[in-house]
Amino acid sequence: MRAIVMREFGGPEVLRLEDVPDPEPARGHQVLDVRLAGVNYADVHVRGNTYLAPVELPYIPGNEVVGTTEDGKRVVALTQGGGYAQKVAVHRRLQWEVPDEVTDEQAVPLALQGNSAYHLLFTVAQITKGQTVVIPAAAGGVGSLAVQLAHQAGARVIALAGTDEKRRLALELGAAAAVDSSDEDGLTERILDAAGGPVHAALEMTGGKTLRQTLDAVGPRGRLAVYGFAGGELADIPVHTLLQKSVTVSGFWLPRLYADRTLPLAASMRQLFDAVAHGTLKVVTGGTYPLADAAEAHRVLNSRTGMGKFSLDTTT
Repeated sequence: MRAIVMREFGGPEVLRLEDVPDPEPARGHQVLDVRLAGVNYADVHVRGNTYLAPVELPYIPGNEVVGTTEDGKRVVALTQGGGYAQKVAVHRRLQWEVPDEVTDEQAVPLALQGNSAYHLLFTVAQITKGQTVVIPAAAGGVGSLAVQLAHQAGARVIALAGTDEKRRLALELGAAAAVDSSDEDGLTERILDAAGGPVHAALEMTGGKTLRQTLDAVGPRGRLAVYGFAGGELADIPVHTLLQKSVTVSGFWLPRLYADRTLPLAASMRQLFDAVAHGTLKVVTGGTYPLADAAEAHRVLNSRTGMGKFSLDTTT
């Protein structure tokens, strides 16, 4: 089969197309024929050797796919690597049959980005109707879904985005206000102005100064859900601020739910599928690239000029 293989860490150029043996499924797994592989910022961390889990080379990146089982079922699945390929072995508990009303392009972001958005909002930040929540990268894969999910739950969304075009999209998706995040200086004041005061909760994925500025906009007894450090800089959380305002800061990494036998992912997938099928959740497509062009997809993702979901078509 063809796959994108990393034999070293580095820039997008380390993503090279090769012919490799088909995967051998472990116990509880089955092999899927992949149609689309999702491209996520986690893959950028893998490529740069800054991912939360260790990666051994050579390595095939990719953590979410849409494909077909041996008996012809169309499924979306979570993987732990191996997704940028024509075939991948996935655990039976981490795949879900795609309803006929949902296309491959709509399904591919739901497993990783959709579940992340859902559980960040409702499991970690515990957003409820009438609360105000800050959502970063609001025109991206996770952010664009989170804006809609929060809005539909009755929350007031303050969206962060770096360009006029991205802010317009966030407003179209249901944000009450869209704040310029291209300049870290003064971000706290811009959030407070847009929200009319401190917010109940915020999601955060940039790190560094942006994390501290976002935290400063969270009100007493508020919540901050941290799910990344895309800016490349980790930040120390000021304990004095947490104590003074009784703020809760929680980290979130989706793979920690993979082995949860209460099946929280199965429940959220049903809701995500239903929302897409009924037209209440829009998947913003950023572009689909041939598998051989994985490096170009990463360059566009790195540039932060695109919007929505990027995918690789393994059939071309």
